[in-house]
Amino acid sequence: MIKKISMTLAVLLMCMTQAVSAELKVAFLNPEIAILGTEEAKMLGEAANKELETEQNELRTLREKIEAQQKKMQTDGEILSDAEKRKMAADVEEMTADFQFNGQKLQKRAQDMRTEIIAQLEPKYRAVVDEIVQIDQLDVIMAPGTAIYVNPKHDITRRVTEKMNEQAQ
Repeated sequence: MIKKISMTLAVLLMCMTQAVSAELKVAFLNPEIAILGTEEAKMLGEAANKELETEQNELRTLREKIEAQQKKMQTDGEILSDAEKRKMAADVEEMTADFQFNGQKLQKRAQDMRTEIIAQLEPKYRAVVDEIVQIDQLDVIMAPGTAIYVNPKHDITRRVTEKMNEQAQ
């Protein structure tokens, strides 16, 4: 008797779960990828990269100086005095600290520019998402990272990017 009631409850529960899931329309969206994948974001990103180009070149030159100094220490190490070795090691250490500091500064500027691009395009993004929500009558949009598995047919990231590109033209 208990077994029969348990089976009936299990079947009833399965039917209710299917009914609820059939009514709830869920999509998945990665906002950052959708925005940064647009043609406009790519153009803004290229402009930002050009703005950072001088700093990138300075970092590259500093890295080459460090490598040259380290190589010189290795090749000439036997003929250098202890004082010269210490001076060269101190120079390398100082250049390395400068390289790390300037590298972090450059990374922060690049991240700030990326954030600025996203903020600039967010109103267009929101309008496109609202339009897709209305068209598809979506109930929930979630980030793909919140799910263990996402069927690609429920991921609307590319669709949002394409729609933003269409509206930009």
